[in-house]
Amino acid sequence: MPDSPARVGRRTVLKGAAAGLVIGLYVPHRAEGRTARAKEPFAPNAFLRISPDNEVTIIAKHVEWGQGIHTTLAMMIAEELDASWAQVRVRPAPADPAHYANLIFEMQHTAGSNSVRNSWEQYRRAGATGRAMLVSAAAARWRVPVGEIAVRDGIVRRERSSRRATFGDLATAAAAQPVPDNVPLKDIGQFRLIGTSGVRRLDTPSKIDASARFAIDVAVPGMLTALVARSPRFGGTVSSVNRDIPGVRHVVEIPTGVAVVADSFWAAKQARDRLDVSWDDSAAETRSTAELVAEYRALLDQRGDIARSDGAIDNALANAARTITADFEYPYLAHAPLEPAAVVVRTSGDGCEIWTGDGSVQGAQEGAAELLGLGPDRVAINSVYAGGSFGRKDGTTNEAVEIARAIGGNTPVKLLWTREDDLRHSFYRPMYVHRVTVGLDDANAITAWRHTIVGQSIFPWEPVNGVDWVSVDGAANIPYDIPNILVDLHTTEVGVPINTLRGTAGAHTAYSVETMLDDVAAETGRDPLALRQELMARDPHLKDIDILSIAEADRPTVFAEYPRQLKTLELAAERAGWGTSGTKSGRGLAVHYGFLTSVAMVAEVTVRGDRTFRVDRVVCAVDCGVAVNPDIVRGQIEGSVAWGLSIMLHGAITLDRGVVQQSNFDDYAVLRMDQMPRVEVHIVPSEAPPTGVGQVAVATVAPAVANALFAATGQRVRRLPFGSARVP
Repeated sequence: MPDSPARVGRRTVLKGAAAGLVIGLYVPHRAEGRTARAKEPFAPNAFLRISPDNEVTIIAKHVEWGQGIHTTLAMMIAEELDASWAQVRVRPAPADPAHYANLIFEMQHTAGSNSVRNSWEQYRRAGATGRAMLVSAAAARWRVPVGEIAVRDGIVRRERSSRRATFGDLATAAAAQPVPDNVPLKDIGQFRLIGTSGVRRLDTPSKIDASARFAIDVAVPGMLTALVARSPRFGGTVSSVNRDIPGVRHVVEIPTGVAVVADSFWAAKQARDRLDVSWDDSAAETRSTAELVAEYRALLDQRGDIARSDGAIDNALANAARTITADFEYPYLAHAPLEPAAVVVRTSGDGCEIWTGDGSVQGAQEGAAELLGLGPDRVAINSVYAGGSFGRKDGTTNEAVEIARAIGGNTPVKLLWTREDDLRHSFYRPMYVHRVTVGLDDANAITAWRHTIVGQSIFPWEPVNGVDWVSVDGAANIPYDIPNILVDLHTTEVGVPINTLRGTAGAHTAYSVETMLDDVAAETGRDPLALRQELMARDPHLKDIDILSIAEADRPTVFAEYPRQLKTLELAAERAGWGTSGTKSGRGLAVHYGFLTSVAMVAEVTVRGDRTFRVDRVVCAVDCGVAVNPDIVRGQIEGSVAWGLSIMLHGAITLDRGVVQQSNFDDYAVLRMDQMPRVEVHIVPSEAPPTGVGQVAVATVAPAVANALFAATGQRVRRLPFGSARVP
């Protein structure tokens, strides 16, 4: 792969012989596909501990949100260590970016579907190093050559004798061994754990017996509970507040509003309901959704900043035999995790301890340190399970620290957001409008593709040619061989706070691209699969692109490695029986590439006489390199199908004079169990390094279903959500 994980450079052993074997690795700080920073200091990472009682503990540098990362990281070490899976435990890493940085982000952060990808070699090498040291210890104890020692299922043995030892037996002696250089890693054909189905997830037992701790469960002695009253409009500030509220300990102003601090959630909730706050909306966002849509649509007629330009689009469209144009609308979306945001903060005069499921561990640590005037090393972060995140839990700790500071700093505080808080005052996936115009020649070949996008920028501080790539990913890097392509972007200024959400840009760009392509197929009388095969017959890396607004170092990864994406599409079609009968109403397909992973889907729907429909079956093919834990990969795809269908059918945050109209799951619905289709996941066998699987399928399912509905009814939906499981 073009952006293979960072290479491990040199290694050392941390002190720890008395407690068993502790393996640490020095790893260069180098981002994949980015400018190498070879002169920067190496940072030590400690991932493996083996105690004398034979327990193997893996230190997970990424936060467990339910995506299975703790299990996957542990499998990579256990594979190279040749541990027994039964002896493996996992615990979250402390806040220590020098040791536990994400090698892509160069900071301690979980996001972007890269947790496995950036850890792939690092964690395996930690396991291989531990294994080599255990073998050396056994060889020294038994006075035999290292080559006569074998390890399997947590037992070290001499092949030609009855000598056996557990890891625990050898842990202390192994810690005294010199750390070997250039420890070889297994060939993929030697894997006994990686790639195996049926491996027990390490987080499942505690979630079944309810012993797992989420931030909302954390309680420390003397802790108070805080809720915050926030302006109904984004950007509103406190004008005046009546602080004389009985039954509470504190009523304090913080930058985000007025915090009510009481002995319990219920006391804080009742007091907040009685709070009398006047808000100053002079700088607040006061536009309604309809006004924003109208403003966005007006921009579609103008040329924005160029995200991609190939050929001569104006001439191509002017000379086209005919054109097809369609506009699309995508609303603001909320993350709506089952566990709303919750953070516990305990401060003292010279330190701070925080319990949070925030994926930005380093950001939480540094933010708290800055607010409290402490060095980051004085802020301890306890990463606990998060009950879903999807991008929501990032950046949640500062508000809790502000409250702790405002009430004097010596009382532990738990900040809780209610469901209503979370839906009305969160940050959201931006709203977008798109326009796609396709030019065709007399032979029905596509000669021109223009795609204009309007919306807020999630990462405005890193534009290339004025374009934030996160706004156009999936549109500016379509894999299709079209001679003239223009993708442009209008970045809008709106006071609604925004952030990434599971699926990111693909959740809107793929819908426009893949449904538009089906429109072309219908207009030209071609089979949708055959049309895509025709357009994907050439490696997109070979095409001359005049402008591609992404950092030069990232360009090699914006297109899938040819012809893997095409093969993934063909696998999904073949497994779904594309071209055969058997569906009750309609069948549609879509393909998308994101996070270095290709996902293709075929959806089958049944449309009833009253225009209601059901998604019966989704057949998915995924090429994500090595599937470390195939069950978790399947689970991620199945979850993505549910997530994608939820936002397709129901997801919309709307504004009325700047005020969010939704408040809970009754008006921001999620997919019901009886709406979940049968999902079949086919993983493409691969020896390439693992890539991301948590989000890419979100982008694929909605256009596949929309194309199936189009096949069944001839009706096209270009404004999401549907509003109900009914074809308009």
